[in-house]
Amino acid sequence: MKETDGSLLGDPSQTPLGKKETTKWQKPRLTRKALMKCCLVRWILSSAAPQGSDSSDSELELSAVRHQPEGLDQLQAQTKFTKKELQSLYRGFKNECPTGLVDEETFKLIYSQFFPQGDATTYAHFLFNAFDADGNGAIHFEDFVVGLSILLRGTVHEKLKWAFNLYDINKDGYITKEEMLAIMKSIYDMMGRHTYPILREEAPLEHVERFFQKMDRNQDGVVTIEEFLETCQKDENIMSSMQLFENVI
Repeated sequence: MKETDGSLLGDPSQTPLGKKETTKWQKPRLTRKALMKCCLVRWILSSAAPQGSDSSDSELELSAVRHQPEGLDQLQAQTKFTKKELQSLYRGFKNECPTGLVDEETFKLIYSQFFPQGDATTYAHFLFNAFDADGNGAIHFEDFVVGLSILLRGTVHEKLKWAFNLYDINKDGYITKEEMLAIMKSIYDMMGRHTYPILREEAPLEHVERFFQKMDRNQDGVVTIEEFLETCQKDENIMSSMQLFENVI
């Protein structure tokens, strides 16, 4: 079987066996089971109050938190979560983060729990910065669920823009080989040595080189958002790998 040319957030060799190369990206089903594949959702919902509690409690709780998030109706309009899902997410978020904010250390703790076989510190740092849109070192509930909505239920275009933002570490509007290599190494470090197939030391650099051969159209050493979006949406291998996007979120 021919090796695929790379997922957006993982090793290209991890494409499921038997998967045809022409398989196109499909919109994920909006199910609780799909939601629970996401580490951040599992972390939040594990702390959520029992579903039997009064749904109106969440509306009252929203006004009591120190950094008050937008009302549930407004968040429902901004995201692709149902009101019930938002209530569950908020209850868990409030239990884990009583101040209404999540910091980078919390992200590191979450990913160290879900990926104990590796070192998730650096990846958690990069992921936190991608969620922390204003760069103030803290993530509000609103930013948290808006980001999750894009990652789990967004359109292809929305997910690709979010992925570009993750790779663009210094937020200058370009992805360099150094930035992409840093992200890829952090993912390989997090996955650890117990993956199958076994990840080779040189795999991250090879992944980046293949990526830039496709993306860097004008060979100027950087990838713009336009180059990124255009190439990704035309490449079926990359698009099919979007189905694996939630595996490290």
